[in-house]
Amino acid sequence: MRNLFFFIAIGLLLIGCKENAEEKCAFIPDTSTISIDLRIDQFQDSVTSFSSKAELVNFFSRHREMRDLFFNRTAYPNDSVFINELYNRFNNPYFDSLLMDTHKVFGDLSGLKKELTEAFSNLTYYYPDFQPPRIQTVITGLESDIFVSDSLVIIGLDYYLGPGARYKPNMYDYMLRRYQKNFIVPSIMLLYGIDDRFNKTNLDDRTVLADMISYGKTYYFAKQMLPCIPDSVFIGYTQEEMSGSHENSDLIWKRLVEDEVFYSTSHLIKQKYVAERPKTLEVGEKCPGRIATWVGWEVVKKYMSTHKDVSLPQLMINPDAGEIFRLSKYKPM
Repeated sequence: MRNLFFFIAIGLLLIGCKENAEEKCAFIPDTSTISIDLRIDQFQDSVTSFSSKAELVNFFSRHREMRDLFFNRTAYPNDSVFINELYNRFNNPYFDSLLMDTHKVFGDLSGLKKELTEAFSNLTYYYPDFQPPRIQTVITGLESDIFVSDSLVIIGLDYYLGPGARYKPNMYDYMLRRYQKNFIVPSIMLLYGIDDRFNKTNLDDRTVLADMISYGKTYYFAKQMLPCIPDSVFIGYTQEEMSGSHENSDLIWKRLVEDEVFYSTSHLIKQKYVAERPKTLEVGEKCPGRIATWVGWEVVKKYMSTHKDVSLPQLMINPDAGEIFRLSKYKPM
């Protein structure tokens, strides 16, 4: 379904940080009666132990989703080229180093399993018909990070070895900080939250506001699944950026109003305020990218805080971004 891949000082020196919602837990549901039997199938050791190409073919025949959707079989001209490439990759000495680093960072995956169990228990609390997916872990040689579908989650552990890794994904530093082990489960919940199984949107509404509220709902959803994970983890900002956004929310809001961002359908405006960028320079040199999505999250928070009768599922199935925006009566301090 989806492969992965979800402030600012505005030129002011912040003398101190106000206490904000960043470190506060969201509502923690009572899941004591919910039992999640979660099994993680670990294949990171398997891919380094193939002694023949026939064994590799047999492995991928048994795990076709991993073959087609995680190792990108369709990117190769034929099966022979695909198998040769993967066999050589798995037998490269650097792959053993990746495996050693993976064991060092993740151990027996008990921590990952615990966090996944919490998230899926909370998801089941809000959506009683939810069926937890199968979980598979593997190392790919930094080819894929996370795949999420209705019934399967695949995690490329080598993408999440953190700043001390010998091998890292080829991406900008501001994106790399989202590729540490504590980002895995939040990232999975974000992929659930953006999916139209949960997050209903009006496809005819192409405004920036529609994108803002859709992302805002996504962040809000993910936070409810992991109530005590800091907001900064979900949106991928530093603590300084989070503090800066709250401190300067009025200045951010003013810029969005002055640039007539909310009801714009301009691709250029979306690139500036919603798309992946290291900074939103239109607001300030220290303003991180995707600033409009952060504002969308604040709008959704305000809407839910003033509409106690609205449940999480009711929020998520509401496709009317304009209604959520108006009824939130959001106004930054």
